Amino acid sequence: QVHVVENGGGLVQPGGSLRLSCAASGSISEIVSMGWYRQVPGKVRELVALITISGHTNFANDVKGRFDISMDNAKNTVALQMNSLKPEDTAVYYCGVGGRRDVYWGQGTQVTVSS
Repeated sequence: QVHVVENGGGLVQPGGSLRLSCAASGSISEIVSMGWYRQVPGKVRELVALITISGHTNFANDVKGRFDISMDNAKNTVALQMNSLKPEDTAVYYCGVGGRRDVYWGQGTQVTVSS
């Protein structure tokens, strides 16, 4: 069994910050990458930020300069630091863990940015 658990979501005012964390555990053979994705009702789930075990990162254009991602390879954890939050960042944020062949998803954590 593979378990992926997110924490850190909540309600924040525009311009504020949140830090999301994700931990992977269980019978995963190898983690190649970990990332964050977000989804709103009626929309396709989209990439927010991704980091590989080699340290390469990829960000969605609308979060560049505002969000940062980091990984602890030894602990199989990933964090997303979200700064200068905007109402359009409101979504359910999912942690995705990429193995050699499969992708494992967490249950998601709600982030709401509202004034």
